[in-house]
Amino acid sequence: MPTSTLQLLVDQMLPKESRDDRRQESLHELLERYGFDRRQHEQIRADLLAGRIGLAANRLSNNVTITDVRDGDVVDARHGDWSTDRELGETLLREGRVGVVTLAAGVGSRWTEGAGVVKALHPFTKFQGRHRNFLEVHLAKSLKTAETYGAAPVHVFTTGYLTDGPIRDYLEQRHAGTRGIPVFVSAGKAVGLRMVPTVRDLRFAWEEMPQQTLDEQRQKVRDSLRAALIDWARSVGEAHDYTDNVPSQCLHPVGHWYEVPNMLRNGTLARMLAAHPRLEYLLLHNIDTLGADLDPALLGWHARSEACLSFEVIGRRLEDRGGGLARVNGRPRLVEGLAMPDERIEFDLSYYNSMTTWISIDRLLTVFGLSRADLNDSAKVDSAVLKLALRMPTYVTLKDVKKRWGHGQEDVFPVAQFEKLWGDMTALPDVECRFLVTDIRRGQQLKQQAQLDGWLRDGSGSWVDSLCRWDS
Repeated sequence: MPTSTLQLLVDQMLPKESRDDRRQESLHELLERYGFDRRQHEQIRADLLAGRIGLAANRLSNNVTITDVRDGDVVDARHGDWSTDRELGETLLREGRVGVVTLAAGVGSRWTEGAGVVKALHPFTKFQGRHRNFLEVHLAKSLKTAETYGAAPVHVFTTGYLTDGPIRDYLEQRHAGTRGIPVFVSAGKAVGLRMVPTVRDLRFAWEEMPQQTLDEQRQKVRDSLRAALIDWARSVGEAHDYTDNVPSQCLHPVGHWYEVPNMLRNGTLARMLAAHPRLEYLLLHNIDTLGADLDPALLGWHARSEACLSFEVIGRRLEDRGGGLARVNGRPRLVEGLAMPDERIEFDLSYYNSMTTWISIDRLLTVFGLSRADLNDSAKVDSAVLKLALRMPTYVTLKDVKKRWGHGQEDVFPVAQFEKLWGDMTALPDVECRFLVTDIRRGQQLKQQAQLDGWLRDGSGSWVDSLCRWDS
């Protein structure tokens, strides 16, 4: 018998307990390091088994009335006299009362159409003769603000467990490029552990969601596979922790709602306020929302409104999918695409959520039941974050993961995971929110590389360049 064949037989026959033990230990270490919350996890499991959350429960009830917003529900920042707000905003910028939070936890799978990258560090186009990445663009805007108003805004980059190391390394290597900008990196302190899906969710995904029509033989194969997966879910245990794989396939991100709470839990906000006690406002935006900057008029308007959160929205385009601004039972709020009871409703909404948000720090802390003095009490902060998290809508999704057996063999299993989204802060009745309609160049997001050509041709790239001060 050839040696290779013998080795294959031995590999298949011998137990692999020691290897599995090492893998499990590694998973537990990662969960501990990345801020896994066992209490929340058990609550998610209980809600999943009870049917309080799940694929069907993601959607708002059919009894809920969802209509487009009215003129009085938004303020159109594209028109009118903003001179008074601009003067106030310029004063706040000169006094160093404003910071920027750039969400950079994503691995850019949509950007690469599948492959994982650190999207923040991807050199996507040329500015001033050099290819620049997303992170450079946002730092260059802060440099322009510092140059214009004589005060450098605090700039925070939030990271996830897959992006934290590369972003920190990049910033350390490029420290000179910050040119005096106070830069903080907020490490992710929330991660989820995937679960075996419930049979209820599997059936909903296969029977209620749109499906491709197959010929008779292929349909039989698909039905047989689905029956086997249902048997697997029942035998392993519905909502049981999914740990029978390498750690990277067992963990999952838990949604961008956690990016701001992470700043509370990991001490970033406390350090920012200690170093910059006059800080009052933050501008939060996605890494791929390149046009978002510290516009003094919008800042002044938000400060004068005394709102907790002011969300920027843009006019909806054909490619903008994933929810928008709507009236839900007469109250304006952002509705995520996952929550739409009928996807056709989305096309009746005038405005799309850019997720760019002006935040009043002290008012937001009050929503959490905290004050600035409480930020150094980690137990109180953790409890406050968990309490608010339980009030936020929880979305359940199914993801396919690969289980590799070795020697070219692999299987694909569906697993359940959850996420909470920042826009749902507008659903909480005690959070005072406002909505600003801004120019599309400010709010559009580069989610796919196919958008780059149009973004450059319509002048958006040049406009973003005008907002920047390049260090080299």
